[in-house]
Amino acid sequence: MRRPRVRFVAACLLAGGCAACGGPGGAATRSPAGGAHRVADLAHPRAAHTATALSDGRILVAGGFGADEGEVWASTELFDRASGRFRPGPAMLAARQSHTATRLRDGRILIVGGYGPGGRTLASAELFDPATRRFAATGRMTQPRAGHAAVLLRDGTVLVVGGEASLSHTLASAEIYDPATGRFAATGAMSGARASHTATVLSDGRVLIAGGHRGRRASLRVLRSAELYDPATGAFAPTGALRVRRHKHDAVTLPGGRVLVLAGADERDDLGAYDSAEIYDPRRGAFAPTGALALARYKLQGTSIALMGDAALVTAGAARPELFDGRGRRFRALPGSFGAAHLFAAAAPVGKGALVTGGYTRAGPATADAWLVTP
Repeated sequence: MRRPRVRFVAACLLAGGCAACGGPGGAATRSPAGGAHRVADLAHPRAAHTATALSDGRILVAGGFGADEGEVWASTELFDRASGRFRPGPAMLAARQSHTATRLRDGRILIVGGYGPGGRTLASAELFDPATRRFAATGRMTQPRAGHAAVLLRDGTVLVVGGEASLSHTLASAEIYDPATGRFAATGAMSGARASHTATVLSDGRVLIAGGHRGRRASLRVLRSAELYDPATGAFAPTGALRVRRHKHDAVTLPGGRVLVLAGADERDDLGAYDSAEIYDPRRGAFAPTGALALARYKLQGTSIALMGDAALVTAGAARPELFDGRGRRFRALPGSFGAAHLFAAAAPVGKGALVTGGYTRAGPATADAWLVTP
């Protein structure tokens, strides 16, 4: 297993600095520039896993697949920012990949759906409690789904929307998880089925659903359509379409309430990866173009962007990270390299940056690589 060359530098950045690099307690040398810095490897290679920030600053890395999509993990790891290392976590109740992980108001993590061993789509859900370091079963979804999206709503419930019930069945349905009862209940359906889409909570509490695909292989159709979910009515309504049809992309709500949607691909997958981005204005219900990315990137999964004030740190899906300037609406590549585009990697905010874990490259299976990315 490859060992990082700059582990002490990354751990120092996570902890806030040290005498060796000019942080608190020292002023002899300057801190390293922003960009990608290697940290200790994961214990297991993973892709299509999740990485979720806990209330105490640790990162829970859960599930995913290894050498191939048939090797599905139930194992988890916990990243400790003080040491810059991963430590074994408790196993989930079910092995799963292409699932979602959502932090609830009380700090617990809701793990939902995904593909299990043999490509079986899961309806099960479980809760990780950081206080007890245990997973516990909770209610089952109304139907199995993977490649879906899940977001925490203002009232503390979780919207789970779209995805695939099987490789041949894309879903338009949505459901709500209530932590108070531990149960899922159906809510309104989207106007059309979609998977590999984004779900982004707006400033007013509504949720923007954008892009995605339906079908597979010869019947694959990548979508431009977008719609809004209103928690007050439990209904979806159409809104302006994306300027570019895209799936396996990412989105984040910027300060001021607009939504940045970026990257993804068309039906050609890596041959059709995008460097384009656009911004959704909720007041107008329309998308407008913004500056192009420094690098085309795709196979993101809703965790590749970390907000840093007026800027957005873009991590996975390409060989280098980059920074979006919200004021100038421009992207610029950051120093450091991942060596190759890591696809279906997972990222989570940590300290003054983001932790990027795993993913697979076009040259091989999932990796155990991990980096800290700073602006």
